[in-house]
Formats: sequence, structure tokens, C-alpha cells
Amino acid sequence: MDHTVGAPAKDNNMDDALDAYSAVVTRVAAELTPHVASLQIGPSGGSRGGSAVVYTGDGYLLTNAHVVRDHPSGTALFSDGTQAQVDVVGTDPLSDLAVVRSRSTTPGPAVLGDADRLRVGQLVVAVGSPLGMAGSVTAGVVSGLGRSLPVRSGSAARVIEDVIQTDASLNPGNSGGALADAHGRVVGINTAVAGIGLGLAVPINATTHRIIAALMHDGRVRRAYLGLVSVPSPVPAPLVERLGRRTALRVVQVVAGSPADVAGLKSGDLVLTAGRRPVDDAQSLQRLLFTDSIGTDLPLTVLRNGAMVDVIARPTELPDR
Repeated sequence: MDHTVGAPAKDNNMDDALDAYSAVVTRVAAELTPHVASLQIGPSGGSRGGSAVVYTGDGYLLTNAHVVRDHPSGTALFSDGTQAQVDVVGTDPLSDLAVVRSRSTTPGPAVLGDADRLRVGQLVVAVGSPLGMAGSVTAGVVSGLGRSLPVRSGSAARVIEDVIQTDASLNPGNSGGALADAHGRVVGINTAVAGIGLGLAVPINATTHRIIAALMHDGRVRRAYLGLVSVPSPVPAPLVERLGRRTALRVVQVVAGSPADVAGLKSGDLVLTAGRRPVDDAQSLQRLLFTDSIGTDLPLTVLRNGAMVDVIARPTELPDR
């Protein structure tokens, strides 16, 4: 008899949990959709489509560099019917971020969060506007942080650093849309550059704010380039106390002919320091790879086969193409 009475309570608890989940996703979608545009880039309605997120109150929007490519202008269409002509202000292929600016009034900016506060397992909601269908929404959890994504454009190889991995699936039309936390704060710009169904996003954090500011001001970002694909990895237990930290950056691929390759870095190396500063995630390395690092010696200490190895890399400037 006790089992019979208890069963409905268990079902009710499950229903309540599902309802709470649905309530969060619905609220975030409702809050974000007005601030996400369908972006058609190119002449006569656009040869490429994607999404964009309103960044400032004076008409700047964020999207992906691979969405705008070489086109100078396009059209943004919002869920309230607002349509605006936009001009491409700048692109940064290394982060896959681009900034466009509207020639007329747009809905207000989205509320921004800080991706550095994300944790694996946290609920996130992806909102895009593919092909003019306002408010395409998927939800999931953060399944990985600090990833590096190697991609190719023609014969050129590049690495998008510090991406957020989620199980919220995306398609190319969602590229440039918003990835938000449960409070509706934008913590990433979705990118489907790796293929349909992969949930990846460029984080919104201190480093990307610096990139965005450079794009708004100069139209480009002068970036130093090493040519590493890496992931955060545990520091071996005997070294944890000595180093005072538990993670470093594991090299999983070295781009052939890159400064990292020339310096002798190898797949499997555990990068402990760069520029004599601790390295524990992709962003801690990325912070060093701006204008001042181009053409200058960058000392790195790596753990290789149980031994500390010092190497000197000389980052080059990442070409615009």
C-alpha cells in the first residue's frame, strides 16, 4: 500500500523537474529572440545566411567570421519585423568572430555574461534565426570547456581557441547566434563551422571583448600565431604540489610548419608555462598572443616523457588570409 501511494509522488516530482527545465528554456528563448537577427550576407538577399546578436545600443552586432567571409554588407531581419542594412566592420578568422553595424535602428542589445564562469554540466540555450525563421531554439548542457578547434579554409589551416562544447545541436543557419546561460545572459556566439549537429560556441569573456573592441575600432585583430591544438589536461600528481595547480595544456596537434613546429613542440607535450606564466587553459595562452608577441621570443616549459623541457617559440602574425 505504501508503494502504491508513493508512486504518483515520484511521477509528480519528475513532471515538476521537466516543467522547471521547460520554463527556463522558454524564458531564455523569449528574452533572447528579439535580440537575435537572421543575417543574410551578400548582394540581392544574400549568398550566405546565418544569425547575429545585437551587441551595443548603437547598432553593432556579433556574428561569425565564416558567415560574412569577404562580403562587405548584408541584411539583418529581426523577429519584430525590423529589417536593417548592415555593413561588415571587421572579421577575425582565428576566433571566428565578426562585427557588423546596422545603418538604422535595431532592437536593444542582449545581456552579456562571462563564459569563464561556466561549468561542465551547466544548462545552456542556443538561439538562432536561420533562413529568416526567428527563434530557432535548442537546449543542452556544457559538455566541454577550453577546447581548440582546427579548421581549414581552402589550403589554409587555422585553430579556433577556447571554444565551448555543448550537446545543444546546431546547423549552419544558427552560426552567429547566441548561446546563453539559464539567466538569459549571452556566454557564447554559436559556430557550426565544424559541421551540422555539433554544438560549439566562441566564448564571451575578457579575451573576446578585447578582440571585439579591436574589430570595432580597427576592423581587424593583429594576432600572434603559434599553431597548437590543445586541451586542458591534469597535471601529474607528483607535480601538483610543486606547481600549485592541477591543470595544464595538453598539445594534441602541432600544425606543420607553424612556429610551434619550428620550436620543436610535439603532440603529447604538457605546456606548463608560457612567457613564464602558468598555463592551465587555452585562454591563458591566448591572452599572450596579441600584437606585442609577434616576432618576439616566447619561452615555454613543457612536460615531455616525465622531464621538463624548455623551448623558445617565436610567434608570427596570423595573416588575414
